[in-house]
Amino acid sequence: MFPPGALAAELREPGDPALLCPAEAKYLGKAVAKRAQEFAAGRLCARKLLAEFGICEFPVEVGDARQPLWPDALVGSITHTAGFCAAVVAEKSRFAAIGLDSEVAGSVKTELWPSICTPGEILWLRSLPEAWRSGVATLIFSAKEAFYKCQYPLTREPLTFHDARVDPLAWRASGGSFTIQPTKRIVLADHAALPLQGRYVFHEQFVTAGLSLSAAAVSVSDILRQ
Repeated sequence: MFPPGALAAELREPGDPALLCPAEAKYLGKAVAKRAQEFAAGRLCARKLLAEFGICEFPVEVGDARQPLWPDALVGSITHTAGFCAAVVAEKSRFAAIGLDSEVAGSVKTELWPSICTPGEILWLRSLPEAWRSGVATLIFSAKEAFYKCQYPLTREPLTFHDARVDPLAWRASGGSFTIQPTKRIVLADHAALPLQGRYVFHEQFVTAGLSLSAAAVSVSDILRQ
């Protein structure tokens, strides 16, 4: 899913909220059990990866847009859906940003297309065999979520689903590559070459999308000065 240097971990069972650091547990509030377990699963995956980089007992807190807050030297992303949780972490010296998202394949039904897809994406969906459409619509959703998770920590720019367009590269039903590019001017475009290319895979009942920006490909200091 990612270039060399990025580490990933996954969990296929509910996380135990009792294993959260106090600084993490405070974000649970009055969350229902399912939400608390998903949150815990994500943090447990993240903690396993941080340990791989020699960082232990670091609380992965929550930012202003619900994004995970990583140690200064690292970038990362967390995703969780029904029955599956994963995280990816990499050194900031090699990656400027990284995004990961997983969804239950087929969960994006036809009535949701207009709120998630551009007109061109809807035309593409309608050109596919009917049996594929809900799965590919979920891929579009997941790719846009991964893109948002990748760009937001760098730019702090909120984007909507209609602000980017997903195009498959050599479309395959099992997995492959995609590009994503903005449909309007966005901050990231001033500092990195677009479109970005990511990868996707359909596995079991899920679809997972991921993309990254190498540190050499983006002027992070220019973005942060804005």
